[in-house]
Amino acid sequence: MKLNVELSRRETEVAHLLAWGASKKEVADILFISTRTVENTARNIYAKVGIQKATELCVWWFCTKHNVPVSLDPLKRTFVAVALLLLILPKELTGNGDFFRVGRRAQITRIVKTTGRRKGENDYNPFEVCSYD
Repeated sequence: MKLNVELSRRETEVAHLLAWGASKKEVADILFISTRTVENTARNIYAKVGIQKATELCVWWFCTKHNVPVSLDPLKRTFVAVALLLLILPKELTGNGDFFRVGRRAQITRIVKTTGRRKGENDYNPFEVCSYD
């Protein structure tokens, strides 16, 4: 990967959009150019920089434009990883209710079937409208 590469204005625009995760079709739509032009420009960028993949383009972009060191010392990487783990671990261990199912009462539906017929004055008719005065 070559870090001191000069790109043209159009190559810089395409590299910027590709590095931020835009697809080649999205880049073509944003810049009002054809998808084939974006593919050719990306191929030229890859050749100039000495890379082969879009992820490598992303790494190159952030290393050159945002002053991120290309290779961090393994001790520094380990320290950063442990620091991030210590930040995230307490939240994961407490659970905060994310992994536990909240219990709720089961709904009970009772179906009552009447058998037989009531005898007497107060026969029950389920289709009769009752008014409670």
